[in-house]
Amino acid sequence: MLIIFTRAFILYFIVVIVMRMMGKRQIAQMQPFELVITIMIAELAATPMENASIPLINGVIPILTLLSVQVLVSFLSLKSEIFREVICGKPSVLIYKGKIVQSEIRRLRINMNDLLEQLRGKDYPNLHDVEYAILETNGQISVIPRSEKQQVLREDMKIYTPQEELPVTLIVDGNLIRKNLKKAGLDEDYVIKQLKMMKIDKVEETFFAFLSSDQKFYAQKKTLQ
Repeated sequence: MLIIFTRAFILYFIVVIVMRMMGKRQIAQMQPFELVITIMIAELAATPMENASIPLINGVIPILTLLSVQVLVSFLSLKSEIFREVICGKPSVLIYKGKIVQSEIRRLRINMNDLLEQLRGKDYPNLHDVEYAILETNGQISVIPRSEKQQVLREDMKIYTPQEELPVTLIVDGNLIRKNLKKAGLDEDYVIKQLKMMKIDKVEETFFAFLSSDQKFYAQKKTLQ
């Protein structure tokens, strides 16, 4: 029992030191190669901790090797942009000048509901408030709002604004969401009429449509790519 306790104690401090040397990033901020190395280190530390018959050095040496790999990859990423793109990838523009980049959405297999959730998490519940949205290499989404939607201190300016309601998604990839339509107190004829005003002939040709918090209808037509 004492041997297991001692081994666990030693491995704990080794892993803590290694993780500190790797940097102070949280899991959500890690690059793919950093996340892989973190998972492997955890597995390597657990094996000799659980099995006392495995020499402690068999866990320590691979952990130090992975630390060396991480330091080397980080150094090469700083020195070479091409190497960084190969290992970490590059940012992807999901919304460009207020329009969804459908080719990127499809290529990255991003669900529209997930994208809207990320935007709401950035305090942009309405899609039309966003000028650019960029998926960073660590999986986080950066949002650049339209100029008129830049945040101001309304309290300092003595401006009263009513509380905005959540926007209602009506069409996703050519499919009409009838429960949301009913919730908004609208019918299919209203949607079709609004689409025709935007030169979209039918629901099936619509990539995404929603009713904003200020009761304005927005839609974007499907593209071939």
